[in-house]
Amino acid sequence: MKDPHWHEMETDEVCRTLECSVNGLTTEQAQARLAHYGANQLPDSAPSSVLKRFFRQFHNILIYVLLASSVITAMLQHWADSLVILAVVLVNAIVGFLQEGKAEQAMQSIRQMLSPRAAVLRDGKRVSLPAGQLVPGDLVLLEAGDRVPADMRLSKAHGLQIQEAVLTGESVPVDKQSAPNPAEAELGDRTAMAFSGTLVTSGQGRGLVVATGTDTQIGRISLMLKEVEPLTTPLVEQMGIFARWLTLLILLIGGLLLLFGHFVMHYPFEELFMTIVGLSVAAIPEGLPAVLTITLAIGVQRMARRNAIVRHLPAIETLGSVSVICTDKTGTLTRNEMQVSTLILAEQTLQVEGQGYHPGGEILDVQHPDRDPPEDLLQEAGLVALLCNDAALHEKAGQWTVEGDPMEGALLSFAAKTGLVPERVRQRWPRTDTIPFDAQHRYMATLHHDHQGHARILLKGAPENVLNLCSRMMTIQGPVNIDKGYWQDRVNQLASGGQRVLALAMKQVPDGQTQLNMSDIDGSLTLIGLLGLIDPPRREAVQAVRECLDAGIRVKMITGDHAGTALAVGRQVGLHNAGQVMTGAELEKLDDVALAMRVNEVDIFARTSPAHKLRLVMALQSQQMTVAMTGDGVNDAPALKRADAGIAMGRKGSEAAKEASDLVLADDNFVSIVAAIREGRTVYDNIKKVISWTLPTSGGEAATIILALLLGMALPVTAIQILWINLITAVTLGIALAFEPTEANSMQRPPRSRQAPLIDGALAWHILLVTLLFLAGVFSIFSYALDKGYSLELARTLALNTLVVMEIFHLFFIRNLYGTSFTWQAIRGTPVIWLMTLTVTAAQFAITYLPPLQKLFGTRPVPLYDGLIVVGIGVALFAVVELEKQLRLRLVP
Repeated sequence: MKDPHWHEMETDEVCRTLECSVNGLTTEQAQARLAHYGANQLPDSAPSSVLKRFFRQFHNILIYVLLASSVITAMLQHWADSLVILAVVLVNAIVGFLQEGKAEQAMQSIRQMLSPRAAVLRDGKRVSLPAGQLVPGDLVLLEAGDRVPADMRLSKAHGLQIQEAVLTGESVPVDKQSAPNPAEAELGDRTAMAFSGTLVTSGQGRGLVVATGTDTQIGRISLMLKEVEPLTTPLVEQMGIFARWLTLLILLIGGLLLLFGHFVMHYPFEELFMTIVGLSVAAIPEGLPAVLTITLAIGVQRMARRNAIVRHLPAIETLGSVSVICTDKTGTLTRNEMQVSTLILAEQTLQVEGQGYHPGGEILDVQHPDRDPPEDLLQEAGLVALLCNDAALHEKAGQWTVEGDPMEGALLSFAAKTGLVPERVRQRWPRTDTIPFDAQHRYMATLHHDHQGHARILLKGAPENVLNLCSRMMTIQGPVNIDKGYWQDRVNQLASGGQRVLALAMKQVPDGQTQLNMSDIDGSLTLIGLLGLIDPPRREAVQAVRECLDAGIRVKMITGDHAGTALAVGRQVGLHNAGQVMTGAELEKLDDVALAMRVNEVDIFARTSPAHKLRLVMALQSQQMTVAMTGDGVNDAPALKRADAGIAMGRKGSEAAKEASDLVLADDNFVSIVAAIREGRTVYDNIKKVISWTLPTSGGEAATIILALLLGMALPVTAIQILWINLITAVTLGIALAFEPTEANSMQRPPRSRQAPLIDGALAWHILLVTLLFLAGVFSIFSYALDKGYSLELARTLALNTLVVMEIFHLFFIRNLYGTSFTWQAIRGTPVIWLMTLTVTAAQFAITYLPPLQKLFGTRPVPLYDGLIVVGIGVALFAVVELEKQLRLRLVP
């Protein structure tokens, strides 16, 4: 049902609107409403059939070209070549088949987040029902550990805290209460609401169900996720365009040559047709898709070693062109752990160092480093932090974790840093009574007695409430009358820096007092100081953000947290424009056009909803940016799916976020994103090297046949020899480029534009130049052999080996697209390069000198001197293209 702003209504008004009672529904009412509203669950989407999903992978023009080339090679009875092409098609189809269906899996993950059962009042009695049977108007009871089963308007809340990170991204539980909220309150500020799928961490409460199924906040996300259309990757899109034009070009050239050769040159039609078929196979770079797939697969392995698990193969290449990263704050840039950062006393401001919940770290006076912190006041602050606390810290495998409230875990860590030993202090000051935290009075108080006849009340809570309970404050000289103006200024100072503020206070009481009442603390406490807590940024994230900026990649933080906290974290991690923040409310006022204009000017977005995140990703994409989106909550899933590269957190991420993403970070570390982008750039560089090697060599082979036909001369290489070259070099030498390491300047280059063509001007010129050099080399050696009086078979053998040798030397040139190849490291190559080179060389020696293969391929033994000439032609090709590259790099900016 439509949300009429339940959070701003009084509970009586909610009851009237829902036509229900604060004592719950009757069984008859519930059954009628269940029939009207439907079950409280998310609908299953009918998945595509397995066969349909599999055959859909073949619907691509490049695949059609490959299948046609396979048929042609089979007609020529070159079964090995035909099987290689079919294997390429099959591998691509299997990969696509296995990777498809992310949306259905994400939907299933969200459905699993719904609570399986719920405690409900029906007919005035408490009963436990499957959550799917809840209807609007039901009165649901909540306790610590429950998962909220539906969206609820709370009617009662006692110490109720709910972890809403999956919806809002906030790292600490939200204090809930029953009083209505302002109409304009954002999702994270609706303290009178409990949302489906969130987790009750402490306290008790009850509330009226106001939305079920797809009407809940999590249900709306599931519908949004279902409607989001993921974008194709730049490489897949460009390969589709390239394949269409390549198909048309090959068919056009083949048809024209067939007509010209038969009607003008008067070649026999059958012989000419088979030559044109050989030409077509030479022109089709059938090994390219296989090598591209292998290159991506190698990228998967490399990323896995860097804690980035790839779920969608083409996404690796997309990372290489990422121009903006939209990152969540909590758990991504920050540790998703609360930590005491600042202690403010009456006369000193102290900085608390350390990492996460680890109990080690110094407490320093930043303004006066030579001045020791006051030991007595530190001990008093630590005593309150330790004893007025219900959490526990545990160490496991060197990692400190908190059991209970994260903020209280941070207080325990702080107490240890003041020098207190928790076990000894608790034995010395056992707890006698307590006033638990409640959202109405917003503090927690405990009563303690030691064994020497002393008793005291310890209290921590929201500073605005605690200040009203204090009449005195602690100083080094002793308690004095409180200066509330001073403390309010300090509260504002901490809050403006994005810190959450807690006030600590105490009161001495008679030893005989064994009960603690609220009247015992009214206006009679002594304030010890203020604690500022943060969710600290990851130290390594600062360096990672800097590396992104150096690489021309903007980093934008999109969080559900408060604006002040977002600004503080943005400044700490070094975002490019950390002085501005846009809230979800401000974003709502902008239409899509205005948002697209504004999105480049702001790098911090706070108090955002799932719809906001999705709009921001789409606004950036409308500016022709390639967007990577990181996140861990259900609220991130739609944006993760829409982004060009969705990156989910593996440790603390929800299953819905993982299933909607292209990559999952095993260590939840922003640094791994940068490493993944570096690998993505490496993958794209290697793909470009494969293309830059494959197209000129295919062009050289095809041009050799075309020129011979046009000149009416004998073919320098036969159709079967061309097919041999394709079989032995297209996959082996191309595969070697897939293993190339990252080039030194890969993260100093700006991101590749999404509109950058697959074949740009530089590559087109390189294809033309290498094609001409291939023609010159092949016809030079062919003419030389005929002039020497060699047989046609030997002349063709020399031309065949010259083609292969030039391809090998061209391979060594292509290894260094952005630097010089005249270095020892470049010449040394990689083990794979030399393995493939030796493999091809051995194969060429075999067909040149082994009689059975000589008979099959029409070859003859090559004399040693002529063999050296063949190698010299390869060296000359390498020298010419390398010198041309150096001139181009120096002359073209």
